[in-house]
Amino acid sequence: MPADPACPVCKTVINENSARATTGQTMHGANEVDPNAGTRSFFNGEWYYFCTLQCRTKFLTAPNTYIEN
Repeated sequence: MPADPACPVCKTVINENSARATTGQTMHGANEVDPNAGTRSFFNGEWYYFCTLQCRTKFLTAPNTYIEN
Protein backbone atom coordinates (compact mmCIF):
# COMPACT_ATOMS: atom_id res chain seq x y z
CA MET A 1 0.00 0.00 0.00
CA PRO A 2 1.47 3.38 -1.00
CA ALA A 3 2.33 5.90 1.68
CA ASP A 4 0.02 8.84 2.26
CA PRO A 5 1.05 11.91 0.26
CA ALA A 6 2.79 14.92 1.78
CA CYS A 7 1.65 18.49 1.22
CA PRO A 8 4.03 19.94 -1.41
CA VAL A 9 4.01 23.31 0.37
CA CYS A 10 4.67 22.47 4.04
CA LYS A 11 5.46 18.72 3.78
CA THR A 12 2.75 17.69 6.28
CA VAL A 13 1.62 14.10 5.65
CA ILE A 14 -2.01 14.01 4.48
CA ASN A 15 -4.41 11.13 5.06
CA GLU A 16 -5.51 10.59 1.46
CA ASN A 17 -8.73 8.82 2.44
CA SER A 18 -9.78 11.73 4.67
CA ALA A 19 -8.96 14.29 1.98
CA ARG A 20 -11.10 12.40 -0.53
CA ALA A 21 -13.97 11.45 1.80
CA THR A 22 -17.34 12.82 0.74
CA THR A 23 -19.18 14.58 3.58
CA GLY A 24 -22.29 15.42 1.60
CA GLN A 25 -23.57 16.78 -1.68
CA THR A 26 -24.49 20.24 -2.83
CA MET A 27 -28.01 20.95 -4.04
CA HIS A 28 -26.68 20.42 -7.59
CA GLY A 29 -25.22 16.97 -6.80
CA ALA A 30 -21.54 17.88 -6.48
CA ASN A 31 -19.62 16.02 -3.79
CA GLU A 32 -18.53 18.02 -0.75
CA VAL A 33 -15.42 17.29 1.30
CA ASP A 34 -14.19 18.62 4.63
CA PRO A 35 -11.28 20.97 3.83
CA ASN A 36 -10.11 20.66 7.45
CA ALA A 37 -9.36 16.98 6.76
CA GLY A 38 -7.16 17.93 3.80
CA THR A 39 -7.86 18.97 0.26
CA ARG A 40 -6.53 18.25 -3.20
CA SER A 41 -6.13 19.79 -6.62
CA PHE A 42 -5.44 18.37 -10.07
CA PHE A 43 -2.47 20.02 -11.76
CA ASN A 44 -0.50 19.02 -14.84
CA GLY A 45 -2.03 15.53 -14.98
CA GLU A 46 -1.49 14.69 -11.30
CA TRP A 47 -3.40 15.00 -8.02
CA TYR A 48 -1.68 17.04 -5.31
CA TYR A 49 -2.84 16.85 -1.68
CA PHE A 50 -2.72 19.73 0.80
CA CYS A 51 -3.17 19.98 4.57
CA THR A 52 -5.09 23.28 4.36
CA LEU A 53 -6.79 25.54 1.86
CA GLN A 54 -4.01 28.08 2.48
CA CYS A 55 -1.35 25.62 1.31
CA ARG A 56 -3.45 24.78 -1.76
CA THR A 57 -3.77 28.49 -2.58
CA LYS A 58 -0.01 29.02 -2.23
CA PHE A 59 0.63 26.05 -4.52
CA LEU A 60 -1.85 27.16 -7.19
CA THR A 61 -0.34 30.66 -7.19
CA ALA A 62 3.15 29.34 -8.04
CA PRO A 63 3.09 25.53 -8.55
CA ASN A 64 6.57 25.27 -10.08
CA THR A 65 8.00 26.58 -6.81
CA TYR A 66 6.78 23.43 -5.04
CA ILE A 67 7.13 20.71 -7.68
CA GLU A 68 10.36 18.77 -7.76
CA ASN A 69 11.62 18.49 -11.33
